[in-house]
Amino acid sequence: MKAIFINGSPRKTWNTHKLLESAMKGAADSGAETELINLYDLNFRGCVSCFACKLKNSKTNGLCAVRDDLRPVLEKALNSDVIVMGTPIYFSYPTGILREFVERLLFPVMTYSNDENGNRIRAIDKKFYTATIWTMNCPESLAPKLNYPLIIETHSKAIGMVMGYTEDLCVYNTLQFTDYSRYEANMFDGDAKARHQAEHFPKDLQAAYDLGKRLVAKAKGE
Repeated sequence: MKAIFINGSPRKTWNTHKLLESAMKGAADSGAETELINLYDLNFRGCVSCFACKLKNSKTNGLCAVRDDLRPVLEKALNSDVIVMGTPIYFSYPTGILREFVERLLFPVMTYSNDENGNRIRAIDKKFYTATIWTMNCPESLAPKLNYPLIIETHSKAIGMVMGYTEDLCVYNTLQFTDYSRYEANMFDGDAKARHQAEHFPKDLQAAYDLGKRLVAKAKGE
């Protein structure tokens, strides 16, 4: 049982990374072999539309044909049972680098052909148990006004359709800085943000831990 964790944040010590580490601990405590990958450490780009994965009798077997830093990560993902991604929301969307990863992961697995019953044929006959952890600066009450639920649903619908199963964990009103007085950020109350983080983030970490455990249990059929 393998579980891979994909950090789509440029920060390695902050909210998204910590949540992924907690989810990874939950997965490990459930018996999974785990690994965390920081996408910003890699040199790659999104899908280049070469369509090598769509050729008849393609030998890519659901793996992107482009050979760069991401290809070994994609191979590890496809050999895993659980895939958990983490991303902050930047200007209403997941980070560009996470989107590039998702393009390269999903497109080779999905085909443009249907079976005799009209169901989409997948290049890999395997159900993956996936999730995305979303971190965002806005409070939960503001998210609908920014259309975040729709954006998250659209992202996750594509992943669930191709990979078989997905969940989302949304973490709101995250702390961006330790000292807000150093930045041009007077629209925020730094003390209130710090109090919220102290009260709520431990609960978010527990939710991430539970997510990791739950996905491994589902992958095991428990």
